[in-house]
Amino acid sequence: MNILFISQRVPYPPNKGEKLRTYHQIEHLLSKGHEISVCTPAHSDEDLKFIEQLSSAMKINVIYQRMGHALPRLVLALISSKALSVGNFYSTVLQRKLDMLIEKNSFDTIVCTSSSMAEYVFRSRTIKPGSAINHPLELLIDFMDLDSDKWKQYSTSSYWPMSWVYTREARLLARLEQKIQQTFDHCFLISQNEVDLFHQYIGPAENIHVLGNGIDTDSFYPPVKPPENSDPVFIFTGVMDYKPNVDAVLWFMKHVWHLIREQYPQARFIIAGMNPSQTIQNFAHTPGIEVTGFVDNILPYYHQSDYFVAPFTIARGVQNKILQACACGLPVIASSMGAEGIEYKHGENIIIAETAEDYLQSIDNLESDSAIKADIKDAAIKLIHDQYSWDGKLEVLDSFLADHKIQTHNVMMSG
Repeated sequence: MNILFISQRVPYPPNKGEKLRTYHQIEHLLSKGHEISVCTPAHSDEDLKFIEQLSSAMKINVIYQRMGHALPRLVLALISSKALSVGNFYSTVLQRKLDMLIEKNSFDTIVCTSSSMAEYVFRSRTIKPGSAINHPLELLIDFMDLDSDKWKQYSTSSYWPMSWVYTREARLLARLEQKIQQTFDHCFLISQNEVDLFHQYIGPAENIHVLGNGIDTDSFYPPVKPPENSDPVFIFTGVMDYKPNVDAVLWFMKHVWHLIREQYPQARFIIAGMNPSQTIQNFAHTPGIEVTGFVDNILPYYHQSDYFVAPFTIARGVQNKILQACACGLPVIASSMGAEGIEYKHGENIIIAETAEDYLQSIDNLESDSAIKADIKDAAIKLIHDQYSWDGKLEVLDSFLADHKIQTHNVMMSG
């Protein structure tokens, strides 16, 4: 089949949530013999380099448009009653390039990655949802997370004027999510929790499905030799100007870190990830804290750590960082919100902690009983190998493409 991905970000390198997810979908479909093209905005000179690397590494056609400064697009979205996240990723020049690409190619399926990219479908002169170009065209969207609910969470934890901005974004995205569901053939979310939220807040729908995240166990695996730290080393990873990540670290630093240092004076906390905000950078001056900024390879940081902490107070979807930590054999201590969407068993493969006291008690238990700690490590690794292979997760996508191929064949035969 000939498949076009309209991707919110350049899906290369696969080093963060949405890029990683789209990259593995493309890699999987290529391995099945499908022909893939990608249409994506480029937001930086670095993105241009990534586009060249993606095209070369995967031997696929990539069309793109270098985006200018975001402010004019955001202002236009504001005055035209569009969601800001839609405006941020939309380009009329890229729209023209996309329409020309579709006119010249007989695509069987178009996959949009995130709700914001559906704008290119709705404003296309060549895509007519529910009809045909040269033959029936299937429209799929990977919502990943329920973005409207994420912005709703932001609004309740922010002060005016940002609370107003976030409330507006949540309202407009909910409206857009409903329109997409009513227009596209199939819509995917990252977990059953997200599907349930969609049904609760947007409305019941039969074309909403779970398409879970997997883990590349060739890239994430336990160390050959466990770290030998005098006191425990903790790690948190993620894009460190992203509000849920920042809020999680702020909570941990405010409520937990000083208590850990009182009990374990040589304990360390690694905050690893690109674009650390100034608030996060300031923690680098705190004893025992390492703020890495961007790293080419996160694996060595997992391997030198004893525990992964995920004290999320705002979250949506599945935290890929937790799956990575589990694959590396790290005991994960997480809030229930952080572990949402993961098939965990508290106390068996992941430990749930909601308060500072929960964290301290969990750490003390694991530090004082090496057998329990080893059991949790082994169970976490088993969880990943049993339930989070990419091939297993992407069988869902295969099934919908196969169904469409059969339906298309039947339509053409009947015609």
